[in-house]
Amino acid sequence: MLPAQTLFDGHGDWLAHTLTLGGQSCPELPLALAAGGQLQRLDTGLLHYQPDHDATDAPALILSAGIHGNETAPIELLNDLVDDIVNGRLQPAIPLLLILGNPPAIIAAERFTDHNLNRLFCGAWQAYPDCYETRRAAQLEAVCRAFRKQHQGPLRHYDLHTAIRPSRREKFALYPFVEDRQPPDPELAFLTEAGIGTLLLQHGHGTTFSSFTAEQLDAESFTLELGKVHPFGQNDLSRIAGLESALTRVIRNEPAPRVTGDQPPEIFEVVHEILNTGDHFRFHIADDVANFTEYPPGSLIWEDDTTGYRVGPEPEAIVFPNPRVPVGHRVGLMVRRKP
Repeated sequence: MLPAQTLFDGHGDWLAHTLTLGGQSCPELPLALAAGGQLQRLDTGLLHYQPDHDATDAPALILSAGIHGNETAPIELLNDLVDDIVNGRLQPAIPLLLILGNPPAIIAAERFTDHNLNRLFCGAWQAYPDCYETRRAAQLEAVCRAFRKQHQGPLRHYDLHTAIRPSRREKFALYPFVEDRQPPDPELAFLTEAGIGTLLLQHGHGTTFSSFTAEQLDAESFTLELGKVHPFGQNDLSRIAGLESALTRVIRNEPAPRVTGDQPPEIFEVVHEILNTGDHFRFHIADDVANFTEYPPGSLIWEDDTTGYRVGPEPEAIVFPNPRVPVGHRVGLMVRRKP
């Protein structure tokens, strides 16, 4: 039997196996690869690669996609990387934790089934009624903690997404807030290498997956937004070929190329988080507005019967506008270029 058929119970690849099982669990299964190293199935949508050499203090990488089920381009990219590893076309030199986050939502082609998985980390899942997403958040936290305990070297986490709306900046990264931490130069170089020209610095503690690994596992973590949501089979993966190349280099633990002639990512910072304040909340951003649409000083962005928000003395842009969220949840972010 071929390696992929062994590891994935006769299914063609990791994604096919994950979609077959959905919310069901599966037993752990290790597979020694012909090219070296061991790829271990931890559970549905969860793989751990361990090199043959002692990698206790080596760099390690967490790669995740499908935290939102309808964001298919990153899922296809990650599945392709796993296929290359299983079949010997890609030989990792570092430990890897590979995650397809929300299999039932992937099957349903929906962002989530009960609750937004990317708002349930850092223990936030404990405040919600029991459902697949709360259990999955708890499981992903536990799996990442175990991976971190096993691998003590520098840890990276890239959580791959695509956006509901189009964006005036097609690909951008978000850097979770950690007190007194700034993105290091090697990570800025990685973003440039990957063709990601915009970096948004988060302004406060979050409950996203990348916030969890940054705050609690001391990882250099980024949420990478890689274009617009499309169904399976309708993604142009050539548009993220730069990211695939950069990830392949990291997985092989090869030195980063010198960045010459390219500008480092343009950096933005959050100046205001828009929250749904309730029945009288009024959002003055049109439904078809793209991410990073800029508004001049004084523009009214939202209001209710007691308060509101206008753009300050410098232009600000809107990111992730979505008024159809529960009361108390984020409707969007107002951001400004960092001097």
